[in-house]
Amino acid sequence: MIARVLFFLLLAPWWAMASDYNAVVLEQISRIPGGGRYATDTGAHQALTRSVSVTDAGARITPGAARPSYCSGATYLALLMALQDLEKRGEITIMPETWEAIRPQPLPDGTGIWGRWNANGPGTARLFYELGLGRNFTDIREARPGDFLKVFWTDAVGQNERGHSVIYLGTEIVNGQEMVKYWSSNKPDGMGTRSVSRKKIAWMLFSRLEHPERIAAWASIPNSDAYLASLLRVDSSRREALKLSGAMP
Repeated sequence: MIARVLFFLLLAPWWAMASDYNAVVLEQISRIPGGGRYATDTGAHQALTRSVSVTDAGARITPGAARPSYCSGATYLALLMALQDLEKRGEITIMPETWEAIRPQPLPDGTGIWGRWNANGPGTARLFYELGLGRNFTDIREARPGDFLKVFWTDAVGQNERGHSVIYLGTEIVNGQEMVKYWSSNKPDGMGTRSVSRKKIAWMLFSRLEHPERIAAWASIPNSDAYLASLLRVDSSRREALKLSGAMP
Protein backbone atom coordinates (compact mmCIF):
# COMPACT_ATOMS: atom_id res chain seq x y z
CA MET A 1 0.00 0.00 0.00
CA ILE A 2 2.79 2.43 0.87
CA ALA A 3 4.44 1.72 -2.48
CA ARG A 4 1.18 2.70 -4.24
CA VAL A 5 1.00 5.93 -2.23
CA LEU A 6 4.57 6.78 -3.21
CA PHE A 7 3.78 6.02 -6.86
CA PHE A 8 0.95 8.55 -6.87
CA LEU A 9 3.20 11.07 -5.15
CA LEU A 10 5.60 10.78 -8.06
CA LEU A 11 2.78 11.54 -10.47
CA ALA A 12 1.84 14.72 -8.62
CA PRO A 13 4.53 17.39 -9.17
CA TRP A 14 3.03 19.76 -6.59
CA TRP A 15 3.62 17.12 -3.92
CA ALA A 16 7.23 16.72 -4.99
CA MET A 17 8.27 20.27 -4.18
CA ALA A 18 11.33 20.60 -1.95
CA SER A 19 9.27 22.53 0.60
CA ASP A 20 6.77 19.70 1.00
CA TYR A 21 8.05 17.00 3.33
CA ASN A 22 5.09 14.59 3.30
CA ALA A 23 6.74 12.49 0.59
CA VAL A 24 9.88 12.26 2.75
CA VAL A 25 7.84 10.95 5.68
CA LEU A 26 6.14 8.37 3.45
CA GLU A 27 9.50 7.25 2.11
CA GLN A 28 10.73 6.58 5.63
CA ILE A 29 7.79 4.41 6.69
CA SER A 30 8.36 2.32 3.57
CA ARG A 31 11.84 1.58 4.98
CA ILE A 32 10.62 0.43 8.42
CA PRO A 33 10.21 -3.36 8.58
CA GLY A 34 6.62 -4.45 9.12
CA GLY A 35 5.34 -6.52 12.00
CA GLY A 36 7.42 -7.10 15.10
CA ARG A 37 4.46 -7.21 17.52
CA TYR A 38 2.78 -4.41 19.45
CA ALA A 39 3.66 -3.87 23.12
CA THR A 40 3.93 -1.04 25.61
CA ASP A 41 6.09 -2.77 28.18
CA THR A 42 9.63 -1.98 29.30
CA GLY A 43 11.06 -4.15 26.53
CA ALA A 44 9.34 -2.08 23.86
CA HIS A 45 10.61 1.18 25.38
CA GLN A 46 14.14 -0.22 25.55
CA ALA A 47 13.95 -1.44 21.95
CA LEU A 48 13.00 2.05 20.75
CA THR A 49 15.86 3.57 22.75
CA ARG A 50 18.35 1.10 21.28
CA SER A 51 17.20 1.84 17.73
CA VAL A 52 18.70 5.37 17.82
CA SER A 53 22.29 6.12 18.82
CA VAL A 54 24.28 9.33 18.55
CA THR A 55 27.97 9.94 17.85
CA ASP A 56 30.00 13.01 16.91
CA ALA A 57 29.13 12.19 13.31
CA GLY A 58 25.39 12.35 13.93
CA ALA A 59 22.62 9.81 14.43
CA ARG A 60 22.52 6.13 13.58
CA ILE A 61 18.95 4.87 13.24
CA THR A 62 18.19 1.16 12.98
CA PRO A 63 14.40 0.91 12.57
CA GLY A 64 14.40 -2.89 12.64
CA ALA A 65 15.72 -2.82 16.20
CA ALA A 66 12.54 -1.15 17.50
CA ARG A 67 10.68 -4.42 18.02
CA PRO A 68 8.24 -4.85 19.70
CA SER A 69 6.83 -1.37 19.18
CA TYR A 70 3.99 0.99 20.06
CA CYS A 71 2.26 3.78 18.20
CA SER A 72 3.99 6.94 19.43
CA GLY A 73 7.37 5.23 19.20
CA ALA A 74 6.68 4.20 15.60
CA THR A 75 5.66 7.68 14.44
CA TYR A 76 8.55 9.30 16.31
CA LEU A 77 10.96 6.92 14.60
CA ALA A 78 9.51 8.02 11.24
CA LEU A 79 10.03 11.68 12.21
CA LEU A 80 13.67 11.08 13.17
CA MET A 81 14.31 9.15 9.97
CA ALA A 82 12.80 11.98 7.93
CA LEU A 83 15.04 14.50 9.68
CA GLN A 84 18.08 12.30 9.09
CA ASP A 85 17.21 11.91 5.40
CA LEU A 86 16.83 15.67 4.98
CA GLU A 87 20.18 16.15 6.71
CA LYS A 88 21.85 13.70 4.32
CA ARG A 89 20.37 15.62 1.39
CA GLY A 90 21.87 18.83 2.74
CA GLU A 91 18.46 20.48 3.23
CA ILE A 92 18.90 20.90 6.99
CA THR A 93 21.75 20.77 9.50
CA ILE A 94 21.39 18.91 12.80
CA MET A 95 24.20 19.21 15.31
CA PRO A 96 25.18 16.20 17.48
CA GLU A 97 23.83 17.96 20.57
CA THR A 98 20.45 18.27 18.88
CA TRP A 99 20.42 14.59 17.99
CA GLU A 100 21.27 13.79 21.60
CA ALA A 101 18.40 15.99 22.80
CA ILE A 102 15.80 14.49 20.46
CA ARG A 103 16.71 10.81 20.56
CA PRO A 104 14.16 8.62 22.37
CA GLN A 105 15.16 8.04 25.97
CA PRO A 106 13.52 7.32 29.33
CA LEU A 107 11.68 10.58 30.02
CA PRO A 108 8.41 11.38 31.80
CA ASP A 109 5.49 12.51 29.65
CA GLY A 110 5.85 16.18 28.78
CA THR A 111 9.62 16.29 29.41
CA GLY A 112 12.09 16.93 26.61
CA ILE A 113 11.27 16.37 22.95
CA TRP A 114 10.49 12.67 23.14
CA GLY A 115 8.49 13.13 26.36
CA ARG A 116 6.31 15.67 24.60
CA TRP A 117 5.71 13.41 21.59
CA ASN A 118 4.89 10.44 23.83
CA ALA A 119 2.47 12.34 26.07
CA ASN A 120 -1.29 11.92 26.22
CA GLY A 121 -3.47 14.42 24.43
CA PRO A 122 -1.99 16.64 21.72
CA GLY A 123 1.65 15.67 22.34
CA THR A 124 2.80 15.81 18.72
CA ALA A 125 0.71 18.88 17.90
CA ARG A 126 1.88 20.73 20.99
CA LEU A 127 5.52 20.04 20.04
CA PHE A 128 4.92 21.22 16.46
CA TYR A 129 3.36 24.40 17.82
CA GLU A 130 6.12 25.10 20.35
CA LEU A 131 8.95 24.65 17.85
CA GLY A 132 7.14 25.93 14.75
CA LEU A 133 7.71 22.63 12.93
CA GLY A 134 4.45 22.98 11.02
CA ARG A 135 0.77 23.65 11.33
CA ASN A 136 -1.87 21.66 13.19
CA PHE A 137 -5.45 21.28 11.99
CA THR A 138 -8.57 19.14 12.42
CA ASP A 139 -10.26 19.16 9.01
CA ILE A 140 -9.65 15.90 7.16
CA ARG A 141 -10.44 17.70 3.90
CA GLU A 142 -7.11 19.53 4.31
CA ALA A 143 -5.16 16.36 5.11
CA ARG A 144 -2.63 14.70 2.82
CA PRO A 145 -0.80 11.38 3.00
CA GLY A 146 2.29 11.83 5.15
CA ASP A 147 0.65 14.07 7.75
CA PHE A 148 1.15 13.03 11.36
CA LEU A 149 -2.18 12.33 13.03
CA LYS A 150 -3.49 11.81 16.55
CA VAL A 151 -6.70 9.78 16.42
CA PHE A 152 -9.05 10.17 19.38
CA TRP A 153 -11.45 7.27 19.70
CA THR A 154 -13.56 9.18 22.27
CA ASP A 155 -13.94 12.81 23.31
CA ALA A 156 -11.76 12.25 26.40
CA VAL A 157 -8.36 14.01 26.49
CA GLY A 158 -5.86 13.18 29.22
CA GLN A 159 -5.87 10.42 31.79
CA ASN A 160 -9.05 8.79 30.46
CA GLU A 161 -8.38 9.18 26.74
CA ARG A 162 -8.20 6.47 24.13
CA GLY A 163 -6.02 7.56 21.25
CA HIS A 164 -3.62 6.42 18.55
CA SER A 165 -0.54 8.15 17.07
CA VAL A 166 -0.38 7.42 13.32
CA ILE A 167 0.72 8.70 9.92
CA TYR A 168 -2.21 9.48 7.68
CA LEU A 169 -2.40 7.68 4.31
CA GLY A 170 -5.74 8.87 2.97
CA THR A 171 -9.33 7.66 2.79
CA GLU A 172 -11.24 5.13 0.74
CA ILE A 173 -14.82 3.95 0.39
CA VAL A 174 -15.38 0.29 1.25
CA ASN A 175 -18.89 -1.14 0.98
CA GLY A 176 -20.27 2.38 1.03
CA GLN A 177 -18.39 3.29 4.20
CA GLU A 178 -15.63 5.90 4.45
CA MET A 179 -12.43 4.37 5.81
CA VAL A 180 -9.40 6.22 7.17
CA LYS A 181 -6.07 4.64 6.24
CA TYR A 182 -2.95 5.07 8.34
CA TRP A 183 0.44 3.61 9.22
CA SER A 184 1.61 3.02 12.79
CA SER A 185 2.38 0.26 15.25
CA ASN A 186 -1.00 -1.40 15.66
CA LYS A 187 -2.34 -4.11 17.94
CA PRO A 188 -1.45 -6.95 17.80
CA ASP A 189 0.98 -7.20 14.87
CA GLY A 190 3.12 -4.09 15.20
CA MET A 191 4.35 -1.90 12.34
CA GLY A 192 2.06 -1.66 9.34
CA THR A 193 -0.99 -0.11 7.70
CA ARG A 194 -4.59 -0.26 8.81
CA SER A 195 -7.98 1.09 7.74
CA VAL A 196 -10.73 1.99 10.18
CA SER A 197 -14.24 3.31 9.70
CA ARG A 198 -14.36 7.06 10.14
CA LYS A 199 -17.48 6.54 12.24
CA LYS A 200 -15.30 4.93 14.94
CA ILE A 201 -13.18 8.10 15.27
CA ALA A 202 -14.42 10.85 17.60
CA TRP A 203 -12.01 13.47 16.24
CA MET A 204 -8.61 13.90 14.63
CA LEU A 205 -5.68 16.29 15.09
CA PHE A 206 -3.29 16.50 12.13
CA SER A 207 0.27 17.88 12.19
CA ARG A 208 2.13 18.64 8.95
CA LEU A 209 5.92 18.85 8.87
CA GLU A 210 6.73 22.14 7.13
CA HIS A 211 9.85 23.52 8.85
CA PRO A 212 12.05 20.58 9.87
CA GLU A 213 15.02 22.90 10.38
CA ARG A 214 13.30 24.30 13.47
CA ILE A 215 14.04 21.11 15.38
CA ALA A 216 17.28 22.97 16.19
CA ALA A 217 15.23 25.28 18.45
CA TRP A 218 14.73 22.50 21.02
CA ALA A 219 16.82 24.39 23.62
CA SER A 220 14.56 27.44 23.38
CA ILE A 221 11.54 25.74 24.95
CA PRO A 222 11.14 24.74 28.63
CA ASN A 223 12.49 21.32 29.54
CA SER A 224 9.03 20.27 30.69
CA ASP A 225 5.59 21.13 29.37
CA ALA A 226 3.35 21.37 32.43
CA TYR A 227 0.16 20.85 30.44
CA LEU A 228 1.29 17.63 28.76
CA ALA A 229 2.84 16.34 31.99
CA SER A 230 -0.49 16.83 33.78
CA LEU A 231 -2.43 14.66 31.35
CA LEU A 232 -1.32 11.47 33.10
CA ARG A 233 -3.31 12.61 36.16
CA VAL A 234 -6.11 14.87 34.95
CA ASP A 235 -8.49 15.31 32.06
CA SER A 236 -8.37 18.16 29.59
CA SER A 237 -10.80 18.98 26.78
CA ARG A 238 -10.77 19.12 23.02
CA ARG A 239 -11.01 22.91 23.16
CA GLU A 240 -8.01 23.22 25.49
CA ALA A 241 -5.95 20.76 23.46
CA LEU A 242 -6.63 22.67 20.25
CA LYS A 243 -5.97 26.06 21.84
CA LEU A 244 -2.60 24.95 23.21
CA SER A 245 -1.69 23.49 19.81
CA GLY A 246 -2.61 26.57 17.80
CA ALA A 247 -5.27 24.55 16.01
CA MET A 248 -8.54 26.20 17.03
CA PRO A 249 -10.87 25.86 13.99
